[in-house]
Amino acid sequence: MTAASTTRRPRPALAVAAVAVATVTLGLLAWYSGATRVSTLPGLPSAGAATVWLLVAARLTATAAATATVGLLLAALVLAPRTDGRLSAAGFRWLRAAGWTAAVWSLAAVTVFCATLADLIARPLPLALSMPAVTNFATVIPLGRAWTLTALAAAAVCVVCRLTWTPRGGQVALVAAAGAVVPPLFTGHAAAAGNHQLAVSALLLHVVPVTLWAGGLLALTVSRRQPAPVLAVAARRFSRLAVWCLVAVALSGLASAWLRLGGVAALFGSRYGHLILIKTVVLAAIAAAGWWQRRSALPALTAGDPRPFRRLAAVEVLLFAVAMGAAAALSRTPPPPGGAEEDAATALLGYPMPPPLTAGALVGAWLPEPLVLSAALAAAGLYLSGARRLRRRGERWPAPRTAAWLAGWAVVAAATSSGLARYAPMLVSVHLIQHLLLGTVAAILLVLAAPVTLALRALPAAGDRDWPGPREWIHACLHARLARVLTHPLVVLGIYAGSLYALYLTGLYELTLRAHAAHLVTIACFLAAGCLFFWVIIGADPGPRRLAHPRRMLLAAASMAVQALLGVALTQSATPIAARWFAQLARPWGPTPLADQHTAGGIAWSFGEIPALLVVIALLLGWARARAQRGLDQPAPSTPATAPQDVTDPLSAGSAVGPPGAAVSTDRHEPWAATSSTPEACATDGNLVRPRDDN
Repeated sequence: MTAASTTRRPRPALAVAAVAVATVTLGLLAWYSGATRVSTLPGLPSAGAATVWLLVAARLTATAAATATVGLLLAALVLAPRTDGRLSAAGFRWLRAAGWTAAVWSLAAVTVFCATLADLIARPLPLALSMPAVTNFATVIPLGRAWTLTALAAAAVCVVCRLTWTPRGGQVALVAAAGAVVPPLFTGHAAAAGNHQLAVSALLLHVVPVTLWAGGLLALTVSRRQPAPVLAVAARRFSRLAVWCLVAVALSGLASAWLRLGGVAALFGSRYGHLILIKTVVLAAIAAAGWWQRRSALPALTAGDPRPFRRLAAVEVLLFAVAMGAAAALSRTPPPPGGAEEDAATALLGYPMPPPLTAGALVGAWLPEPLVLSAALAAAGLYLSGARRLRRRGERWPAPRTAAWLAGWAVVAAATSSGLARYAPMLVSVHLIQHLLLGTVAAILLVLAAPVTLALRALPAAGDRDWPGPREWIHACLHARLARVLTHPLVVLGIYAGSLYALYLTGLYELTLRAHAAHLVTIACFLAAGCLFFWVIIGADPGPRRLAHPRRMLLAAASMAVQALLGVALTQSATPIAARWFAQLARPWGPTPLADQHTAGGIAWSFGEIPALLVVIALLLGWARARAQRGLDQPAPSTPATAPQDVTDPLSAGSAVGPPGAAVSTDRHEPWAATSSTPEACATDGNLVRPRDDN
């Protein structure tokens, strides 16, 4: 009898208890903090206490349903075994259950939308829901747009979960569910606070991990009726995720509290601070329960006794219910008032107008971006961990690759958190430098580090086909049809060039200046587009395509021409881009917006060409060495249809990956080589990618 066939439906007692605990916590803390208190002046309309209570209850329902949806999808995809590469019977049921919770989530989001509208215009709910008011709120007001997007995304997750039966459909649903959590985070207390970029990023770094953490825990409670061996594997997987989530939640929570309270006095002297203290105590209790889970319950579960695990999991679920109730009350509680009143520049930027730009200001006037810095630290830690794992196995990982990885993320951090980030919203030239660093310098360094090669060599292969792991996930991505489409030369050039032109020659540029969400998406898109482009050109990692040297040089030269044309367009333009933004900002120093735009154009076709030019030169030298090594300068009777890869090419070595434990190339001509790589080596087992030579 299989594990899936012995799975029984979980009893609803724990779910009912969690809902009751969250509801009671919300009621008590909302009453204590005055979150539902309605102050009505004589002669003025009011939404009424019923609307306010409906609003906080709907927010709690939306939070709980979102957590359940993410958790059930996580259970179906990660915490459940596969059957011949497909979802197991238990995974399929959890996918369908996620569809129902997503439907509840969507309805709760619609309720929040309606109650928020009534609360804002101070009208009872039936009188507030006129067609013009609803349309305007959904399309113009940021808070209304956010909950509209969440409701639509949750509805889409419901449809996908009800129609699909494959792991790929579940993955799409999980990504959409995680994305549906995000829009409301860009509104509310964080968006209205001083330094709102920092506050919103810290909140993102707090809410998304806690949703994955609580959702994963819920998934384990759903999984608890499975046989002990299956549950043990799922619990060990979740335990690793929970540690990362705990660190992110704790650090981001501290940052958010400091930004909103401004000091210790407000923490103990305001009811908003008291709610934060309650959440902190609950988080500490959850962390303690998790530690005890790892220490005692998991070993017992591995030994075949699931009872300690079930008891501790139930306690953690109830603690998370308390935390959700406190969060719902906190979302309605106003934070302590700030200091001086904001001027126009502070309202637009999130920080006061800085002094005139100097070299010292670029170096010293940092504006940290928590999301990017967290990603950089996590990426550096994972890479160093993989390199150390190879060293423990007696294998050598080239130090230049490690240095390139660390340098690449250092460039990303400097571009997004140094003085460049502070002055980018005020000067087009600085903004362009910021994105050129992300799309060229950082991307080239990150690609040269060959992170996929390191991951495929350092990560262990899954011992059970029913439980695919990270190495199998990477392998599946490299073999996916989408990967072959995205690595087509015309596609990568279009993505790389289109990102630049779409930003600076359309209204997207002003949108990124006004909306922090658009700014974060732009950072991610520029870095991803650059990495994809230079992944195809440099070829340090395995991939679906292997371009010949002339084609790679032609592609790099085309990117130089694209940047040059953008520079000419910016230089020759007589109309400043984002004119309304700069008019409202009223920068009192520096060049005019049009003059600065012309400077940006000069940077695009001068400094922006240097990294790509260096890549072209390196490719040319590598091609010459390859021809000399292969003896192609002498007449040859025949040429193989698929030429062997040159291990002395500093821009192509390591594009094929050997199995874990494979020997490392010690070719003295190539400091970047991670493995010997030939078409034969690429085809030695099913875990490798056979690059197609497009000569």
